[in-house]
Amino acid sequence: MAVMADPEKLSSGVQSGRASTNGSLKIDKPNHWMYRSPKVGPFKLAWYASPISQLIVVSFVCFLCPGMFNALSGMGGGGQIDNDTVDKANTALYATFAVVGFFAGSITNKIGIKTALSFGGTGYCLYIASFLCFSHTMNRGFNIFAGAFLGVCAGILWSAQGAIMLSYPTEETKGRYISYFWIIFNLGAVIGGLVPLGENLHATGNTTVTDGTYIGFIVLTFCGAVLAWFLVDAKDVIRHDGSKVILMKNPTWQSELKGLLVTLKQDPWIILLFPMFWSSNWFYTYQFNDVNNAYFSTRTSALNSILYWICQILGAGSFGYALDIKAIGRPMKAKMAWVALFVLTMAIWGGGFVFQQRYTRETVDPNGPFVPMDWKTSGYIGPMFLYMFYGFYDAAWQTCVYWFMGALTNNGRKLANFAGFYKGIQSAGAAVIWSMDYHKVPFMHIFGSCWGLLAGSLLIALPTIMFKVRPTIPIEEDLKFSDESYDDVAPKNHHGTVNTTDHSTRYQEQYGHGYDDTKAI
Repeated sequence: MAVMADPEKLSSGVQSGRASTNGSLKIDKPNHWMYRSPKVGPFKLAWYASPISQLIVVSFVCFLCPGMFNALSGMGGGGQIDNDTVDKANTALYATFAVVGFFAGSITNKIGIKTALSFGGTGYCLYIASFLCFSHTMNRGFNIFAGAFLGVCAGILWSAQGAIMLSYPTEETKGRYISYFWIIFNLGAVIGGLVPLGENLHATGNTTVTDGTYIGFIVLTFCGAVLAWFLVDAKDVIRHDGSKVILMKNPTWQSELKGLLVTLKQDPWIILLFPMFWSSNWFYTYQFNDVNNAYFSTRTSALNSILYWICQILGAGSFGYALDIKAIGRPMKAKMAWVALFVLTMAIWGGGFVFQQRYTRETVDPNGPFVPMDWKTSGYIGPMFLYMFYGFYDAAWQTCVYWFMGALTNNGRKLANFAGFYKGIQSAGAAVIWSMDYHKVPFMHIFGSCWGLLAGSLLIALPTIMFKVRPTIPIEEDLKFSDESYDDVAPKNHHGTVNTTDHSTRYQEQYGHGYDDTKAI
């Protein structure tokens, strides 16, 4: 017989006349605008408080905030000719990001998704404003402060984003959710990259980007911070099978800080992924500053940046969909993803090694006779494709790392901590490499550190990928890390009863293998 849910929990806003059908399953939703499915012509859209709708909103927040940051960073030097200023600002950024990021999951779980994302967005606005200020005042101290403040903001923003992207979807749609986010997010960098390209279309040498470029980015990042307030609270999200996200109903600062230690105790295998976390942004400094900014003209750097982020979209789309192929079990997909990453690491970075032998830091000194490569220069096509492959590789790496984390748990609270670990450790590595670039470490040494870390971290992560990725995660295991009960999160039908007779197997089938939120869009 069906298990009755607590009637007090079902009485708030739930009316029997608002049953929703998903295949043969009927679920009840609260009688509220956010649970109504609008129709656009023949198409019925997902309700606003559904996982896919919320993912789209958070994707556009990141489109407007980190996306514009990436557009500017992708040109190298933060739009300035000299890398020293951005090196110092980004060292401060990633140093604070590393500290805050590690605890960001606890902060996000306590203050909530909307506050975390909006506060995070303000840091990007201030950071870009500091470079506009620098163009006129040469006030490097403001850049460093803005970088440090952005580190605090970004750590919290990315923890909230990771929690939404990994805990809202069902197990079988996590790959697509990651790819959808990465596609929309990187469209921000593509479209943002068109701004400096248009502003500097006739700059065949190296110049600082115009004030208009910075002002445009400032306005867009501010809009992103405001957009975050249009999200709904995680507790109000209902999946298309009627299930809810597993959270802490009554988080406290004590419970969330303690939760960090509990996360590591319950999932110690996550530690073997830490080197992959460390490596995941390490190569940005090399690619943006030591390839794109060092070797190419300003307008060509802008073009390269656009192509880089377009290939990120292709990489995320292809890997995201491949990781959701239903005919292949999750353990096998994890192993296949590892093999694909290893092959790409050897092939793409092997090509990068050949390219890096062309020049040194001394031969491309902007104060010397070096003439930067322009898109009209003979031989540009080869380096252009290499830079595009770098973008594809980055998206493949990030998509797989997120998917590996999502394959270890479905608990929203734990995934916020995982995302915090990821971004915190990632940023610690970035702080180190930006500092190395500031101290003028030879390009080939920086290149070698990128290739070696990527290959080595894959080998260290292999035991977790081989032995800890399971076909599904039992609901009882996810509930251990929250104060919610089975009845709080399990799917319910239009009679207010839990749609399962077996807590151990039936809900797993519905939660992990029976429903696809993305088909409702």
